[in-house]
Amino acid sequence: MTTARYREARLSDADRIVEFQIAMAVETEQIRLDRMVCTAGVAAVLRDEKLGRYYVGEIDGEVAASTLITYEWSDWRNGMVWWIQSVYVLPGERKQGVYAGLYRYIQELAQRDDHVRGIRLYVDRRNAPAQHVYTRLGMNGEHYQVFEWMKEF
Repeated sequence: MTTARYREARLSDADRIVEFQIAMAVETEQIRLDRMVCTAGVAAVLRDEKLGRYYVGEIDGEVAASTLITYEWSDWRNGMVWWIQSVYVLPGERKQGVYAGLYRYIQELAQRDDHVRGIRLYVDRRNAPAQHVYTRLGMNGEHYQVFEWMKEF
Protein backbone atom coordinates (compact mmCIF):
# COMPACT_ATOMS: atom_id res chain seq x y z
CA MET A 1 0.00 0.00 0.00
CA THR A 2 1.31 3.43 -0.97
CA THR A 3 1.70 5.95 1.85
CA ALA A 4 -0.34 9.03 1.07
CA ARG A 5 -1.25 12.22 2.89
CA TYR A 6 -4.80 13.56 2.57
CA ARG A 7 -6.06 17.12 2.77
CA GLU A 8 -8.57 19.60 1.45
CA ALA A 9 -7.51 20.98 -1.93
CA ARG A 10 -6.19 24.51 -2.32
CA LEU A 11 -6.46 26.94 -5.22
CA SER A 12 -2.86 26.03 -6.11
CA ASP A 13 -4.11 22.47 -6.87
CA ALA A 14 -6.53 23.68 -9.56
CA ASP A 15 -4.38 22.88 -12.61
CA ARG A 16 -3.73 19.35 -11.40
CA ILE A 17 -7.42 18.76 -10.66
CA VAL A 18 -8.38 20.08 -14.11
CA GLU A 19 -5.91 17.63 -15.69
CA PHE A 20 -7.47 14.82 -13.66
CA GLN A 21 -11.00 15.78 -14.75
CA ILE A 22 -10.06 15.94 -18.41
CA ALA A 23 -8.30 12.56 -18.24
CA MET A 24 -11.16 10.95 -16.30
CA ALA A 25 -13.82 12.13 -18.78
CA VAL A 26 -11.92 10.55 -21.68
CA GLU A 27 -11.12 7.38 -19.74
CA THR A 28 -14.56 6.70 -18.30
CA GLU A 29 -17.02 8.20 -20.77
CA GLN A 30 -15.00 8.98 -23.90
CA ILE A 31 -15.91 12.67 -23.52
CA ARG A 32 -13.52 15.50 -24.32
CA LEU A 33 -14.12 18.31 -21.84
CA ASP A 34 -13.67 21.94 -22.80
CA ARG A 35 -10.56 22.96 -20.84
CA MET A 36 -11.76 26.52 -20.24
CA VAL A 37 -15.15 25.38 -18.93
CA CYS A 38 -13.55 22.73 -16.72
CA THR A 39 -10.95 25.18 -15.39
CA ALA A 40 -13.67 27.69 -14.52
CA GLY A 41 -15.74 24.95 -12.86
CA VAL A 42 -12.87 23.68 -10.70
CA ALA A 43 -11.88 27.22 -9.73
CA ALA A 44 -15.48 28.05 -8.80
CA VAL A 45 -15.55 25.19 -6.27
CA LEU A 46 -12.14 26.06 -4.86
CA ARG A 47 -13.28 29.65 -4.34
CA ASP A 48 -16.76 28.91 -2.93
CA GLU A 49 -17.15 26.11 -0.39
CA LYS A 50 -20.94 26.29 -0.79
CA LEU A 51 -20.54 24.61 -4.19
CA GLY A 52 -18.47 21.73 -2.85
CA ARG A 53 -15.00 20.84 -1.68
CA TYR A 54 -12.17 19.00 -3.35
CA TYR A 55 -9.94 16.67 -1.39
CA VAL A 56 -6.61 15.33 -2.59
CA GLY A 57 -4.19 12.57 -1.81
CA GLU A 58 -0.50 13.37 -2.05
CA ILE A 59 2.35 10.95 -2.55
CA ASP A 60 5.83 12.32 -1.99
CA GLY A 61 4.37 15.85 -1.97
CA GLU A 62 2.67 15.48 -5.36
CA VAL A 63 -1.12 15.34 -5.82
CA ALA A 64 -1.88 11.81 -7.05
CA ALA A 65 -5.64 11.61 -6.43
CA SER A 66 -8.61 13.89 -6.02
CA THR A 67 -12.33 13.83 -5.45
CA LEU A 68 -15.11 16.36 -5.13
CA ILE A 69 -17.75 16.45 -2.41
CA THR A 70 -21.06 18.15 -3.17
CA TYR A 71 -24.09 18.45 -0.94
CA GLU A 72 -27.67 17.20 -0.89
CA TRP A 73 -30.13 18.24 1.80
CA SER A 74 -32.08 15.27 3.15
CA ASP A 75 -35.43 16.19 4.65
CA TRP A 76 -35.82 12.55 5.69
CA ARG A 77 -32.70 12.78 7.81
CA ASN A 78 -32.74 16.51 8.62
CA GLY A 79 -29.15 16.76 7.52
CA MET A 80 -26.70 16.84 4.68
CA VAL A 81 -25.65 13.94 2.48
CA TRP A 82 -22.24 14.29 0.87
CA TRP A 83 -21.97 13.14 -2.74
CA ILE A 84 -18.58 11.91 -3.89
CA GLN A 85 -17.90 12.95 -7.46
CA SER A 86 -15.00 13.25 -9.87
CA VAL A 87 -12.87 10.50 -8.34
CA TYR A 88 -9.47 10.25 -10.03
CA VAL A 89 -6.25 8.48 -9.13
CA LEU A 90 -3.18 8.64 -11.35
CA PRO A 91 -2.91 5.36 -13.28
CA GLY A 92 0.46 4.49 -11.75
CA GLU A 93 -0.96 4.84 -8.23
CA ARG A 94 -4.09 2.74 -8.71
CA LYS A 95 -4.61 -0.46 -6.71
CA GLN A 96 -2.25 0.90 -4.05
CA GLY A 97 -4.91 1.95 -1.53
CA VAL A 98 -4.73 5.67 -2.38
CA TYR A 99 -8.44 6.06 -3.04
CA ALA A 100 -9.35 3.88 -0.05
CA GLY A 101 -7.33 6.23 2.14
CA LEU A 102 -8.96 9.29 0.60
CA TYR A 103 -12.40 7.78 1.15
CA ARG A 104 -11.60 6.94 4.78
CA TYR A 105 -10.33 10.50 5.29
CA ILE A 106 -13.61 11.94 3.95
CA GLN A 107 -15.66 9.41 5.91
CA GLU A 108 -13.90 10.49 9.12
CA LEU A 109 -14.70 14.15 8.34
CA ALA A 110 -18.34 13.16 7.84
CA GLN A 111 -18.35 11.19 11.11
CA ARG A 112 -17.15 14.24 13.04
CA ASP A 113 -19.72 16.61 11.48
CA ASP A 114 -23.09 16.33 13.24
CA HIS A 115 -24.89 17.82 10.19
CA VAL A 116 -23.69 15.12 7.78
CA ARG A 117 -25.89 12.05 7.63
CA GLY A 118 -24.04 9.96 5.07
CA ILE A 119 -22.08 9.67 1.87
CA ARG A 120 -23.33 8.70 -1.60
CA LEU A 121 -21.83 8.39 -5.03
CA TYR A 122 -22.85 7.29 -8.46
CA VAL A 123 -20.82 5.06 -10.73
CA ASP A 124 -21.14 4.10 -14.37
CA ARG A 125 -22.68 0.62 -14.61
CA ARG A 126 -19.87 -0.41 -16.95
CA ASN A 127 -17.18 0.53 -14.42
CA ALA A 128 -16.91 -2.81 -12.60
CA PRO A 129 -13.49 -2.09 -11.04
CA ALA A 130 -14.81 1.06 -9.34
CA GLN A 131 -17.91 -0.77 -8.13
CA HIS A 132 -15.69 -3.43 -6.59
CA VAL A 133 -13.66 -0.77 -4.75
CA TYR A 134 -16.78 0.96 -3.40
CA THR A 135 -18.26 -2.35 -2.23
CA ARG A 136 -14.99 -3.26 -0.51
CA LEU A 137 -15.12 0.08 1.32
CA GLY A 138 -18.52 -0.81 2.79
CA MET A 139 -20.77 1.11 0.42
CA ASN A 140 -23.73 -0.51 -1.30
CA GLY A 141 -25.58 0.19 -4.51
CA GLU A 142 -28.76 -1.66 -3.68
CA HIS A 143 -31.23 1.18 -3.12
CA TYR A 144 -31.14 3.76 -5.87
CA GLN A 145 -30.72 4.16 -9.57
CA VAL A 146 -29.74 7.61 -10.83
CA PHE A 147 -31.55 9.20 -13.76
CA GLU A 148 -30.41 12.42 -15.35
CA TRP A 149 -31.09 15.05 -17.95
CA MET A 150 -28.24 17.36 -18.97
CA LYS A 151 -28.31 20.39 -21.22
CA GLU A 152 -25.94 20.26 -24.16
CA PHE A 153 -23.39 23.09 -24.34
